[in-house]
Amino acid sequence: MAELSLQHIDKIYDNNVQAVFDFNLDVKDGELIVLVGPSGCGKSTTLRMVAGLEDISNGHLLLDGKDITQTPAKDRDMAMVFQSYALYGHMTIYENMAFSLTLRKEDPNVIHKKVLAAAEILGLTSQLNKKPAQLSGGQRQRVAMGRSIVRNPKVFLFDEPLSNLDAKLRGATRREILLLHKRLQATMLYVTHDQTEALTLADRIVCMSMGHVQQVGTPLELYDSPNNVFVASFIGLPPMNFYDVKVVGKELQGNGLKVALSDEEQAVLAGYQGKEITLGVRPENFTEGTEFKVTVTNNENLGMNTLVYGTGEGNVKVTAKLKGWKNYKVGETAGFNIVRKHFFDKETTNAIRGDK
Repeated sequence: MAELSLQHIDKIYDNNVQAVFDFNLDVKDGELIVLVGPSGCGKSTTLRMVAGLEDISNGHLLLDGKDITQTPAKDRDMAMVFQSYALYGHMTIYENMAFSLTLRKEDPNVIHKKVLAAAEILGLTSQLNKKPAQLSGGQRQRVAMGRSIVRNPKVFLFDEPLSNLDAKLRGATRREILLLHKRLQATMLYVTHDQTEALTLADRIVCMSMGHVQQVGTPLELYDSPNNVFVASFIGLPPMNFYDVKVVGKELQGNGLKVALSDEEQAVLAGYQGKEITLGVRPENFTEGTEFKVTVTNNENLGMNTLVYGTGEGNVKVTAKLKGWKNYKVGETAGFNIVRKHFFDKETTNAIRGDK
């Protein structure tokens, strides 16, 4: 398919509001990159710049080594799937999928073969004579994807394509997109605010906040080794717990917490003796134990796991995700140990990784 390179991309609007700052990314041939972040972080704006729907204020966009920064959208050989399906209601599904090829005046026989092939991939063969209003939301989104497939573009662009679907359809359509990617081996850029989509779909994730790239890496890298407090809090569900603590000898202390440090953790925090840091603990990194105690405020059984919420000394809040079915009562005392810790600099919010 194609390699894509975004080099020092900025987006500055006419009112001098900057939406994207120095965005850099090299997308490999056949890679599925997910841009994730909260609303207003610049991810959709970045995608629209790649598509040619927004001008690039500074920087360069390369497709297979060719600078296409100033190339009109229609000449970029990219196909975009939007949040709204953008289907023509008066046309059949077949006509919707064939529309862009018809505009190009391609051979009708070629169009027919391409539409049937895309419909087969997406399970839409039996729906081709229907109108969009006769289809479910998930089917309409598949039609929108099929309209892109028939064009055989170099790059597929997805702008929050599942946000209009209910939870069950989101899961099913997400799996279809993943299968589609594996089948086509296509280069894809996918924008979402849903971290579950990011973690399950991406070869690599670009996590953004306020127009800045916070971290680029595999889903496991962002989950297991977040660069800063923002990434740590955004990736992972339920979110990571954070505590203000001081490094005192061989333990962390603060707000009633006294957490022992291993030799390796002491080495990582060697430069922070006597200083305050932020301790991060993912809910699933708690186990039942005695390291510190909380008063249970809620117990949510999820089948194989249980979410336990509690408040400790100094009003410390805890969300723990425990294996198995637990039955803690509100007001009951629960004790926990921590099996994995994340450390962050209090001032910069960046991860503390020792010599790494």
